[in-house]
Amino acid sequence: MGYFKKAKKGDKVYGLVFGKGEISAVYPDSHYSIMVEFENGYQVPYTEEGVPSWGHFKKQTLFYRTDVDLSDADFSPVEKILSPKKIIKLREKNQLQVRLPSGLWTNVKKADSSYVEQLLEHEKYHLFRKKP
Repeated sequence: MGYFKKAKKGDKVYGLVFGKGEISAVYPDSHYSIMVEFENGYQVPYTEEGVPSWGHFKKQTLFYRTDVDLSDADFSPVEKILSPKKIIKLREKNQLQVRLPSGLWTNVKKADSSYVEQLLEHEKYHLFRKKP
């Protein structure tokens, strides 16, 4: 039985990637059983277990707001802004993290590649850091 087996349209949720959201549609006979609209305008389909349709996520990233405990989450600010050369080097070594729109830090390989490329094109180097 999945975490969102009894999900209803309008339920308040929290995604570790995009933050606060609301279930905008429920599809009971589909692989992606719910559609979530986040406060920043993104719409993402999720499985019944809370796994998103994009990225390399194998674990649940969506929860009901009342069930979320972010005490272990890393929301710390970046200490040192990396140069473009350093970002490339760390990315090749799998040591680069990116800050998601929710404020959480994650490995660049888990983030959407178009999101990462957009940050690099717009020179938002303050949203990258070396893995601690």
